[in-house]
Amino acid sequence: MRNMNGRSVDLRRLMKLGMHCTHIFPTATDLDCVLTAHADANAWSAWVEVEDTTDVTPITLSSVFASLPGHITGMVTESADQDDTVYMVELAFGAAKTCISSWRLKSGTNKVSSTGQSTAKGEHIPAGETVYARVMCATAGSKILNVHFRYFLDD
Repeated sequence: MRNMNGRSVDLRRLMKLGMHCTHIFPTATDLDCVLTAHADANAWSAWVEVEDTTDVTPITLSSVFASLPGHITGMVTESADQDDTVYMVELAFGAAKTCISSWRLKSGTNKVSSTGQSTAKGEHIPAGETVYARVMCATAGSKILNVHFRYFLDD
């Protein structure tokens, strides 16, 4: 099938974007994914690879895309350690830090409700790429967010 510009359209890929089973990272209830903001207010932290809090060897979000490409479909904020402040998060992949998605959220209490889910319709992550995050907070001090990500793989 071809689109209006005469380009070939992969219907299977389009269907997958609309209907898919999402997975969760980190993969167990005893694991967290902690994102840390820069100590200065309104300054981005350094880019860091997204990983869980496994004591021995952390599992990276990148590892789920090791052999298959895929998409991040959302970030759910589980808790914030600072009340009544604004956080911003950027997610990217690869050495060039190609943007996957960006989010802005405001913590009302130290527990963000299920409405803390932010969807993403970002870039396709090629197999084997590293996934990075950076965080900014309106309040000074190293502030953290506990989050999890929803994703699916193109198989």
